[in-house]
Formats: sequence, C-alpha cells, structure tokens
Amino acid sequence: MIKDITIGQYFPGKSLLHRLDPRIKLLLTVLYIVMLFAAKGFVGLGIGIVFLIFSFLISGIPIKMMLKSVKPILPIIIFTGILNLFFIRTGNVLLSWHFITITDEGLKTMIFMAVRIVFLICGTSLLTYTTSPIALTDAIERIFSPLRVIKFPAHEIAMIMTIALRFIPTLIEETDKIMSAQKARGADLESGSILNRAKALIPILIPLFVSAFRRADDLALAMECRCYRGGDGRTRLKQLKTSYRDYLSILVVSLFLAMVILANIYIGI
Repeated sequence: MIKDITIGQYFPGKSLLHRLDPRIKLLLTVLYIVMLFAAKGFVGLGIGIVFLIFSFLISGIPIKMMLKSVKPILPIIIFTGILNLFFIRTGNVLLSWHFITITDEGLKTMIFMAVRIVFLICGTSLLTYTTSPIALTDAIERIFSPLRVIKFPAHEIAMIMTIALRFIPTLIEETDKIMSAQKARGADLESGSILNRAKALIPILIPLFVSAFRRADDLALAMECRCYRGGDGRTRLKQLKTSYRDYLSILVVSLFLAMVILANIYIGI
C-alpha cells in the first residue's frame, strides 16, 4: 500500500500537458473540479470522466497510475459510501431490516459520490504528475502576487506548499524502509486487533518523525548556505509564458464544462 501512494510525484515528459503553462494547468484543474461538482447526474459525471481519460492519454501517464492514486483513499471512499447508503431514506425501499433501511436513492447517491471522489483525486493528481515542483511554485507565486499589496506572503506560501508536495514521496519511501527494517527485526504489523496494530505503529512513527525533522533542518541549513532570503529580488531561469496551446486547452475544458451544464438542464440524470 505504501508503494502505491503516488501523491506529489512528478513524471517528466514532453507531452502537451507537460508543456502547458503551470498557471493554466492550475486553472484547468479548478475548472475540472467545478465540472465534477456541477454534474447533477451520471451523464454529466460521465462527461467529466471522459475528459479525464482523454487528458491521461494526452499526457502519456499510464492509466494504472490513476488507479494507484486511488488506493490510499479507498477507506475514505468506502466510509463515505456507507454513510450515504444507510442515512439517505428517500426513494423506494430496497431492504429493510431492524434499524437498517436501504433505498434506491441511497444506493444511487453512494455510487455517484464514490465515483466523484475517485475521479476528483485522479484529476488533481494529474497536475503533480505533469508539473515539476519548481514550476508549480512559480505558478502559485505568480497567481498570488497581486495580493502582495495587502502584505500577503505569496512567495512563502508557494514555497511551503511546494516543499510539502516535494517531500511526500520522500517520506513515503522513508516509511517503507522503516517498516521493512521493523519487519526484519520480527515486528508484527499486519495481524492482531486494531489496538495492537496501532501500538505496532509507534516504532515506525517515532523514527519517521525524527527523520522528517532532520531533513527539515538539513533543508533549512542548505537554503541558508545558499543565501536564500525569500522572493524579493529573486530571478528565474525559466520565465512563465502562455502560448496558443494554453488558450486552446482553456477552450476545450470550457466546452466540456458547457456540456456538463447542458446535460444537467436537458437530461438531468
């Protein structure tokens, strides 16, 4: 399970999505999220799914990476589905046993919400798959730069977010190494009650926190040695520039969003 977590990873490439302006990719991600939440039925949701699959094919990222990004959140998806299944009482009753009542509306909502969450995670993961942390930092900083007039720390916020994304794969790899080392010493991490499994995590969490603080201290020292003083007067090797492909991508996403809205109005299922 640890190796299947792909959040924050970047896969270098030369596809159309890789070459888009990172600011535009952030905008497209927001429009995709709006597209999913604007869908009121399975037809509108299906349009959003078609768009995501189309984007993955263009990016050159294997479809299996989309499935890997979902594995870590399966417990959340299942929990959300159960809540919708058992607590929505409207519609025709399919099963009634003691205090448990399952309706067709609850079943429909459970499937709809689960599919929406799955493809929401897949779509947002595609942003980090095709955008390097440095480009993402520059994009976030440029987007927030107008807020500097009210003393908003745009550069610092962008740096914090990017460092957090950058170190997710590193911490995952470190966790896997610690777990392997503990298993080699005879630790049992996969059997017993929930309480015993929770206690077994203590020998993993303590060295993980120590390693994370050590890495943070090393990073701070490295930034200080390189005379890092924030974004004031900082130059960039690569300047962000928009091109025709960026405007074309906005047009395509807008067309898909319009299709979702039309599906809500004229189809509604």
